[in-house]
Formats: sequence, structure tokens, C-alpha cells
Amino acid sequence: MEGLRHRGLNGNSCRKGDDMEKMKVRYNQNAIDEISRLIQQLNLNTVCKEANCPNMGECYRRRTATFMIMGSRCTRNCRFCNVTCGPAETLDPEEPMHIAQAAGRLGLKHIVITSVTRDDLPDGGAGHFAEVVRTVREKNPDITIEVLIPDFKGSRESLDKVIAAKPEVINHNMETIQRLYEDVRPQADYQRSLEVLSYVKSKAPEILTKTGIMAGLGETEAEVFQLMDDVRAAGCNILTIGQYLQPSPEHIAVKECVSEQQFESYKKVGDEKGFSFVASGALVRSSYRAEEALSHEK
Repeated sequence: MEGLRHRGLNGNSCRKGDDMEKMKVRYNQNAIDEISRLIQQLNLNTVCKEANCPNMGECYRRRTATFMIMGSRCTRNCRFCNVTCGPAETLDPEEPMHIAQAAGRLGLKHIVITSVTRDDLPDGGAGHFAEVVRTVREKNPDITIEVLIPDFKGSRESLDKVIAAKPEVINHNMETIQRLYEDVRPQADYQRSLEVLSYVKSKAPEILTKTGIMAGLGETEAEVFQLMDDVRAAGCNILTIGQYLQPSPEHIAVKECVSEQQFESYKKVGDEKGFSFVASGALVRSSYRAEEALSHEK
């Protein structure tokens, strides 16, 4: 799974034992139920549910949500991801309007739009991304929009379609350090993902670029710092770092439950390296409090 950037979780635990207590979060069940009913009525998917995100209740309460477009089955099979890999689904032409309607009815202030990876489509689904952005903005002119995109196989023509829709933020997650790509993201390419970030910034400097990585997969501190340097060289503005949690025994195993001190160190170094906003912590996910990063920029 390359397009979806939230991490699959198994009960919000890093590993068995005392760490399970540390990773528990409180859910706002009323907020979850309200949004879940509307999502079901409009035949939509949210990454919040599909990736079993631990921050779902809090984000819903804050009137932010991450919608997953172009179906719920991915054409890639990344070893960390909780989203189903399988035959791609037919694009729903009503999906852009349904997302716009959901955003309006829920009074959302900030919306994140992500997707499964659709390598079966000629443009990777870039045109559909753009149509969702345009429709949401047309119906909800005050909302801010972030897109969390796949690599589109590096196609600049596809990236141009998303850029032309002018979301406030374009996010493409690196996910992990270069050495681990073969094990974690065998269908992706580290350099290609860097080039996605670099191309967006070169074509539209006014659009904020963003990326995120998972910690706890066996990376070293020095390798994380190198990744920071690489994405800063690509002009990336915003960085998120969170703990990888294994969705099931079939997924790649957690190598380390990273300490809060280490996450704090990553944030400090990221700030020093020039990112305009760094979110680093065990429960940080790509879209968690995404509106804060945008507000910080304004």
C-alpha cells in the first residue's frame, strides 16, 4: 500500500507488556458515531477507520477528518499498511460531491484527502484527486484542504493535475529511511518519493509540502537525520514522525518502541534543520492535527 499514509494499529499497543498502557488513547465515541453514520450514508471511506487510527475520536471532535478516495482496496501491498490489497474498484463519479456534502454537513474546518494507490489507472487517479479538491472548495469555500498523495509512479503530468487544483498542502510520505525501503515498501522508491516532493515545490512554491515517517522499524538516529536532510533539500516544509505499530502478525514486525525522549530529540533536530513545523511523538500520524501545521504557517 503506497498511497495511504496512516499506520495500521493493533489495539494501540507498541508491544506486549507495560508499553500497552503507555499507548492507550481516549475515544470520543459520540463524535465517532456521528461522523460514521454520515460516512456510511454517503458511501465514503475514511482513512481514520481503514487504518484504525488511534486519534479518530479526537480529530472528529475537532471537526477534521481524512477521507480515503478511489475505493478501499490498494494495488500495492506495503508490509506496514492495514489497508486491503486487492482488485481495484470502479471510480465513483459521485464521490467528489459526496465528500463536499459530508464536509459541509459536518462543519469541517480542515479536510485531508488521501487514497489507496491506483497503479491500474493511467494517471494514478490524479484527475480524481483534483476533482475532489475543486468540488470540496466550490461547495465549502472557507475550508482548507490537504492532499496526501501516492507517488503516481513519478509521473509529472499526474502531479501537475493535483497541483493545478491548488490545495493548501500536498503531502507525500517517505514512510521510512532509504535502507529499509526494500523490506517496508518494496513497490516504492526512495529517490522517486523525494522527487515528488521536489517537483511539487518547484512547480508551486506557494503550496506547502509535507512528509511523514514511521519510527521503530530498525532505523538509526543518523539515518533519520539523513532523511531530514534529504527532504529539506527537496524543499519540504512540514514533517511528521510517529511510532509504527504492527497491524497483524502478517505485517512487518516492530523493531523498537521508540521513547518519548527520542521523539523529542527528533523534533528538536527537525526544527534546527529548518522545517517550519515538526510533529514528533508515539501517536503522531500524517493527518493528526494537520490544521495546526497549516495555522502555524499563516
